[in-house]
Amino acid sequence: MQTVRATMAQALVRFLARQHVERDGVTAPLFAGMFGIFGHGNVTGLGQALEEVGDLRFYRPQNEQAMVHTSIAYAKMKNRLQTFACTSSVGPGATNMVTGAATATVNRLPVLLLPGDTFASRLPHPVLQQLEHPLAMDISVNDAFRPVSRFWDRIVRPEQLLSSLPEAMRVLTDQAETGAVTICLPEDTQTEAYDYPARFFEDRVHTIDRALPADAALGRAVELIRSAERPLIVAGGGVIYSDATGALAELADGCGIPVCETQAGKGSLPWDHPWNAGPVGANGGLAANRLAARADLVLLVGTRFADFTTASRTAFQHPDVRFLAINVAALDAHKAGAVPLVGDARATVCALRDRLRGAALRTDPSYAEEVGLLKREWDRAVDEIRAVAAPDALTQANVIGIVNEASGPRDVVVCAAGGLPGDLLKLWRPVDPKGYHLEYGYSCMGYEIAGGLGVKMADPTRQVFVMVGDGSYLMLHTEIVTSIQENQKLIIVLLDNGGFGCIRGLQTANGTPSFGNELRYRDDASGRLDGPVVPVDFVRNAESLGARAVRVGTERELREALQQASAADRTTLISVAVPIDEQVPSFESWWDVPVAEVSEQAAVQAARAEYIEHRKKARVFV
Repeated sequence: MQTVRATMAQALVRFLARQHVERDGVTAPLFAGMFGIFGHGNVTGLGQALEEVGDLRFYRPQNEQAMVHTSIAYAKMKNRLQTFACTSSVGPGATNMVTGAATATVNRLPVLLLPGDTFASRLPHPVLQQLEHPLAMDISVNDAFRPVSRFWDRIVRPEQLLSSLPEAMRVLTDQAETGAVTICLPEDTQTEAYDYPARFFEDRVHTIDRALPADAALGRAVELIRSAERPLIVAGGGVIYSDATGALAELADGCGIPVCETQAGKGSLPWDHPWNAGPVGANGGLAANRLAARADLVLLVGTRFADFTTASRTAFQHPDVRFLAINVAALDAHKAGAVPLVGDARATVCALRDRLRGAALRTDPSYAEEVGLLKREWDRAVDEIRAVAAPDALTQANVIGIVNEASGPRDVVVCAAGGLPGDLLKLWRPVDPKGYHLEYGYSCMGYEIAGGLGVKMADPTRQVFVMVGDGSYLMLHTEIVTSIQENQKLIIVLLDNGGFGCIRGLQTANGTPSFGNELRYRDDASGRLDGPVVPVDFVRNAESLGARAVRVGTERELREALQQASAADRTTLISVAVPIDEQVPSFESWWDVPVAEVSEQAAVQAARAEYIEHRKKARVFV
């Protein structure tokens, strides 16, 4: 048998460079490259291998958590068919990636994490940055990755790659099981050599098949849809990942079924499609929430069916509502007591479409008329909220509308946390399935700029508008430098409301006075953080990192700044001050945020009473 002698790290790089994914006859490399920040735990092992072998393009980010965000944003844009590997040193570099791992796994997005680890030999113990555990010698900080990874391993002998890497690739390319894959690499093992079989380094193609549910399951689904009078489709991220948007439109058009959207599924249909009823749930709109309240059958397509989508299980109030769920993951297909259709979203929607077309099934014309009326009412509401009331003052809703109008049909908006995601879900109007990119499974603050970089790297032909609040920006803004370094232009629109305005709003809406969420100096007299607002010059900060930057305060200034940013050759930050109390209203929805049962504050007591009344509407679906 022919062999190749290589260090464990060299073998790893060669193997990764030869992995490919194929779906529908299109083949592409699984890994677009490797992000890395080096330390003693990986520089002479994996770092040496990357330089010498040279088979993977290397990217140098500024923060370990951010490089994972960039990777999963790239994977999201590529419909989970491509991603990056990320390497860090042992210790703090490794644990910086744990949040990114959780973000990937929650969102079902593939990323390969390769943290350095302490010596497998244990001879230098305790090594620099090592966590000593008194009850076990085989525990390191990398064990923290276990609960947030879909696959986890530690390579203590170089030949273990032969069994570990194929399993890791299986998970990364499994549309149902994918998420963060973590392989921990002790720094001494990375440098040890082994005679690997030459076949280990041959090109491998991982085929993504479009699985279909059993024929009997499809038959049951057709009967459910046939008997429904007020069916409703909930489109999740799986619609977009599986390229099912066209099939979904045909199903909605052919059968007369309205479609509502989750955060991950927004853009499944263009916003102005006649059967697109808009967003549903806690951050949903008027049309979708009213249709959801009376739906007798809810067809869930590629959605995790999370708390926000269900408005904490209060959105679907029909006494006999049934659920039918299409999902590649059995875990999600069985939620809410749904009749499960475990399979690829596009293949399954096409199968249902063909069977229903043969049955000449279409909802009553009065239902179409109702959907049209609700949609027009909702569109008018969005127009009114987005409209600028005063030319010399802007609200968050105004900014969203202006940025949306400045963007092109194929441009992408990126966001993740705070009040912006809920407002964007209601107010942004995408026409392209990839035009709306929200990380809201984990709602990870700091994702925005790193995620925007991943989106831009995935498709440099699109303009990328990163919308971020001041609080999230301050957590993780340094990938502006990487965007400059890699010549990947972003347009960053920063909304400055002087703190964590979203959580402050949630706090005050539930009876508690503003506490701990505004960016204020500590007052010596009160001892609290209730002094003047701390001024932060975001423009100078962005300029110091190499970006263009401008501060605007009016509609005219914002429109001009967006036009100039679109024409610019590098990343631009546009800073806009907005009032902290101006928020987009809710539309006949609720979110379960518990209120203190005991309080001396009358406002909290009133909020608790209101909470109990809302909680009574929450349903258990079995």
